[in-house]
Amino acid sequence: MIRSTLFLVPFSLFIVSCWNPFAPMEGELGGTERLTLTEQHSPDQVLQNFRYSYIYRDSLVYSALFDTGFVFLYYDPEAGGQGAYNYWGRDTELRTTGRMFRAFDQFTLVWNATIFQDPIILDDSVSEASITKTFDLSIDNHIYLTGNAVFNFVKDSTGVWRISRWQDESYI
Repeated sequence: MIRSTLFLVPFSLFIVSCWNPFAPMEGELGGTERLTLTEQHSPDQVLQNFRYSYIYRDSLVYSALFDTGFVFLYYDPEAGGQGAYNYWGRDTELRTTGRMFRAFDQFTLVWNATIFQDPIILDDSVSEASITKTFDLSIDNHIYLTGNAVFNFVKDSTGVWRISRWQDESYI
């Protein structure tokens, strides 16, 4: 009896320690909405994975969203005294967003209206696309951003779409 108890207690503790009762189930956002990863076979699926990576602060998923030649373009109102556009590449984007994911606990990203989409993808012959979406982003329920995001996408030889350019037109 004592031998089985000595085995059962550590085994039970091990099993319980592998499960976090406070963590959401994969894809569970609260309520009935579920968010799952896609294979990125369309620009819309890339944006779904983009949202997933923000909500779950998943830098590995985030890194798979971007083409090797990716450029992030943003407006810096303090540049040159009058404001100007600035940019950075994929490595800086991944490093910056990874830091942001570690610094904050909760992200809520909502894609709203599609303002522009070219082309409307109907077949496999299309290898480049552009989509402009409105969005709302909440960070730890005290930082709020809203605006437009202009995305350019490219499709690789395996049929996977990635973001090649992202122009941020957000405001706080």
